[in-house]
Formats: sequence, structure tokens, C-alpha cells
Amino acid sequence: MSADNPFRRTKIIFTLGPATDSEAMLEALFRAGADIVRLNMAHANHEWTRTVIRRIRAVSLRLGREVGIMMDIKGPEIRTGDLAAPIELRPGEIFDFTVRGGAPGDSPEEVRSVGVNYADLVKDVAVGDTVLVDNGLIRLEVLARNETRLRCRVLIPGPLGSRRHINLPGVKVNLPAFTDKDRRDTAVGIEENIDFVALSFVRSAADVEELRAFLAEHKSHARIVAKIEDRSAIDNLAEIVRACDALMVARGDLGIECPFEELPGIQRRAVRMCLSYGRPVIVATHMLESMIQQPVPTRAEITDVANAVYERSDCVMLSGETTVGKYPLECVQMLDRIARRVEAEDDAPAAPPPELTSEKTKLLHSAVVLANDLPDSRILTFTRYGFMARSLAALRPQRAPILAFTPSIELQRQLRLLRGVEPYVMPFGSEPDITIENAIVFLRNKGLIAPGDKLIIATDILSQDRLIDAVQLRTVR
Repeated sequence: MSADNPFRRTKIIFTLGPATDSEAMLEALFRAGADIVRLNMAHANHEWTRTVIRRIRAVSLRLGREVGIMMDIKGPEIRTGDLAAPIELRPGEIFDFTVRGGAPGDSPEEVRSVGVNYADLVKDVAVGDTVLVDNGLIRLEVLARNETRLRCRVLIPGPLGSRRHINLPGVKVNLPAFTDKDRRDTAVGIEENIDFVALSFVRSAADVEELRAFLAEHKSHARIVAKIEDRSAIDNLAEIVRACDALMVARGDLGIECPFEELPGIQRRAVRMCLSYGRPVIVATHMLESMIQQPVPTRAEITDVANAVYERSDCVMLSGETTVGKYPLECVQMLDRIARRVEAEDDAPAAPPPELTSEKTKLLHSAVVLANDLPDSRILTFTRYGFMARSLAALRPQRAPILAFTPSIELQRQLRLLRGVEPYVMPFGSEPDITIENAIVFLRNKGLIAPGDKLIIATDILSQDRLIDAVQLRTVR
């Protein structure tokens, strides 16, 4: 990270894959400033998952920089069945999707067809609905249906291969949010002590609560990231934001399920709602897509990343760029460069704070206001369970980094998700003042604070044999 400015507020998530799962590449990415590793369980088996989690932990330990691990579980998915060879769909062609165990069903010989893995497809979809295949590259209109098939007309043609993903814009499907595969995958993640579980295709708060009950049953403290990917999620956005620990704007499927011209507004609305409720938010998908093949991004991609930073998102995320791309390290470095430059120039006024519902949050808000008024300031806080750091991050200090100390390595990894928070592990002393002095010595020895810097300390202090919340101002000597 930059020597003159060690603190980047926007966090970087990258997805692990063949291009990045070696020890050497992990070390390079961590040194470049990556904060969280995403495991995409749509393309992972359990043996590989266990191996790479342990490798990530070993590299983190060797570097002295603990990163978070996010398991992104697959969620409900509708896919076409296997084909002996791709079918080249023609404009205007009549084509059938069948649901009888993936067999051709009762389609006549002159009508080509493919099976799907979701038996209720014929119940959920109505005549006139749209069927999108292979990330929206193929578009069909439903003409008729019966108990075994959908008859469609091809509107946008293309080659249809095996196991292609199907999207049904605006259709509410009767699929579980947390599938049997998700349960098996999450159980492995819990055994390996992952830090986050990203739940795909969240449609309501009930989906989040189902996963939360599973985590509680297995005594896991992993945080839940709700991925919004379809129209139902947009309609229920407020309840989903309230129920989750963090939100991901998953622009891949979201851009297929919703009209593409609505996507920027949906992203902005989701980020603003997360800010209003004090929830972390991740902007994901296609951020540097061209860098899968090219060493530099397009100017439009640079602006896209910058807009996510200007919106004060907590994280930006890479997918294919770091799983199979040719330039994974350059992608992380590029996000780091863009974020730092935008943050240095962002002179927008302070964001309105989330609702200040308690005396503690009001006190923390006063600490942020003070930090915004003082140049060369740092916010220093101490947290056992993450509340102080999460609340301060939600208040979005304009310049001052939040230096959060915790005695828990697990919490340190989870705090990596939060905008502006730099987490450190340190045992707490028997008295708050001793802990504060130890933290100041630690930061001074690391070169992270210098004489003249202002420290706004948000913590509890001992007063008349009891702990009370307090904000202090100290000048580094």
C-alpha cells in the first residue's frame, strides 16, 4: 500500500480461481491491498474449498495481515439440461423447454427442445413472459404451456449449450432460497471458520433469517451478505437491508432480471438505503471486465469504479477478472489506484447519518463530527463484538480512518469489510487507559501516526468503579 497514505477507505474483494489460488499469487494480492477473498461455490468442490481456505490463512499469518473469507453459496438456479451438441437457435424459431426429468417431453419432432432442472417452470411462467438464456444472450417469448413444456418463439437467437442459466424477468419462482447444496457447502465453510456467507438470489427478509437460523444452529458467527439479483429483491429492499449484515449489489443477474437502463438507479438506491440503515454495501460484477484479457481497463470501467467510490460503497468486488483473467494482480492494483485517487479528491459534504437511535450512536456521531473538523485526525476505537467499529463506519467519516482494535482475530477479519476501518488485533488491558496507551504505542511503532496527529478516541472509560462510554481528544506526542 502507498507509503504516503497507508489508509484506503474503500475495501477490495476478489474472487479466487485458477488464476489466483497459488500461494505466490495470494501473497502478491494481499500485499497489493486485497481485503477479502470470495469463494464462488457455484464452481467449487469441498476438497478445493478446504485446501484454499487453509492456504489463505497460512499466507495471511505469514504476512501478518489477516484477510476475510467470503463463501458465496450458489442459491436457487434454473438451468438447461445436457445436450449432445449446442443447438443454434434461429430467429422466429419455435422452441420448447421441457420439465419431464430433462427428457424432450411431448414436443413434436419438428420442434426442437431442451430439458430444464426445475419442474415448476410451467406453473410459474405465463404466456407472454420472457425467457432469457445464457446471461440474457438468448431471448424467447412464451407462446403456450402445458403440464410438461413451455412453447416459445426465439426473439434473439444464438447457440444454446448444455447447463445454460435461465432467467425469468419479473417472474416469482417457487424455489428455496437456501438449497440442499447450499447447506452442505455452508457446513464445510463453518468447519473451516469462514467469515462471511453470501446468500444468492435473496428475495425477502425470510430468506436471510433461514440462513441465520442455520448458522446459529451450527454455532457460527459468520456474517450474512444478502445478494440482490432480481425484481423481488428490489421490491423488498428495505426489509432485506434491515435483516442482513451486509448487502451485495450483484449487477450480473440484476442487469438481466431488470431493464438495463434501470440498473444505475437501482445501484444508487441500494447504496443509499444501506447508508441510511447503517449496513455495509458491496458493488459487484463487471467492474474491470475488459482486464480479463487486456492489461488496462476501459475509461468507462474506470468511471464505473470511481462512481462506486463516490457513492461511498464499502467494497468493490472482482469476479472473472481474478478467477480466470490474465491480469489479476493488476486488477487489484487498479482498484487500489482508482479508489485512492477518488478518495483524495472527494470533497462532497458529509453524508446524513443513519438514524441515531441510542445514546451510544449519538456519542459516536459526535466523534465523527469532530474528526471531520480536524485535519490529520484519526478515530481510535476498541471493540470486542464489532458494534463500535460498525457504527463508526456507518457514520462515514470524510477523511479520518477508523483504527479499530480488537482481541479477536475472527472479528478483525470481519471488520475488513467496513469502509474506512483498519482493524488490528491486540489483547486488552485490565484498565481502559492502559489499553489506549498500548494502542498508541503500537500505531507509533508501525509509523501509522505521527507527532501532531489528532486522535479522537471512542471507547469506554472507568469512572467511579463503572465503565461509561466516552469520546476523548488527544494529540500524538
